[in-house]
Amino acid sequence: MTLHAGLASSKHRFQLSALRKLRNWISNPWGRPRFLALITWAYVLVSIVPVIVAIQFSFNDGRSVTSWQGFNLTRWYWGDPDRSVWHDPALQHALLQSLKLAGLDILIATPLGILLALGLARWRGFMASASNFIMLFPLVTPELVMGVALSLVFLHVFTFIQPSTTAQVLGHVTFSLSYVVIIVRGRLFSIGRQYEEAAADLGATPAQALRLVVLPLLLPAILASMMMVFAISIDDFVISQWLSCGVNCDTVPIRIYSATRTSSVPAINALAAIMVFLTLSAIGVAYLVQRLMTRGERKTHHAGGLARGMFDT
Repeated sequence: MTLHAGLASSKHRFQLSALRKLRNWISNPWGRPRFLALITWAYVLVSIVPVIVAIQFSFNDGRSVTSWQGFNLTRWYWGDPDRSVWHDPALQHALLQSLKLAGLDILIATPLGILLALGLARWRGFMASASNFIMLFPLVTPELVMGVALSLVFLHVFTFIQPSTTAQVLGHVTFSLSYVVIIVRGRLFSIGRQYEEAAADLGATPAQALRLVVLPLLLPAILASMMMVFAISIDDFVISQWLSCGVNCDTVPIRIYSATRTSSVPAINALAAIMVFLTLSAIGVAYLVQRLMTRGERKTHHAGGLARGMFDT
């Protein structure tokens, strides 16, 4: 009887210990996040699978975009003499228009964003908070609202700017400027004011400190913001559509949208695959440049952490 009671008590303690371990494993507030990787990969798969399916049909041997008819690597890129991306003037024009808008957006939005970031980071006063909110306004405004607003502004206020490539460039600059400001200002806050103060102590004027110290330190953020602007601008549909002048202003997203409403061919999927490649390349280049140009800072922080650990010990 005593042995049976002891076994039952041991079994009960074992069950409580197992339940406690399972509860701690699930909650685990201070340990390694166990479900974060699972949720992240599930989101990545849900996001990427439709893109992979669309790209897959750019290698379809037939004209269908819904039924697989065999693999052909080159037909819809340059092999077909009439309907491939390489031989279709409309698709080529859409690609060149998208690249033109993205390039002009980089050339205009990046310098303006750098100057605005510098001004907002150095500005102190009552209107500083309001100015920061106004700067973020294009970022938090729904893109459809932004497109409609820009269209009405050009139609009723700045009437000398008609729907055209110029209007599209101004629209892209308006909504991409905030991204440059956020990236550059974040870099400004991370490097602090000590480098400027050291340059001033050594006799540098504010202009020299900006040119010789601050801008080189901001270069990784500047290049990253340029690539971000490129990726955002080249994929934009809403603002480009609202400010379009017609076929001559069609970008790749507009052309893809128009093709899906009519009889689409896999050449549209090939054009979309090219866009995906360009966007991922821009983001990849920005990441690699940022890692390359900040490797010294990471080594310094790592060495500082080791030294602090040794002293603490």
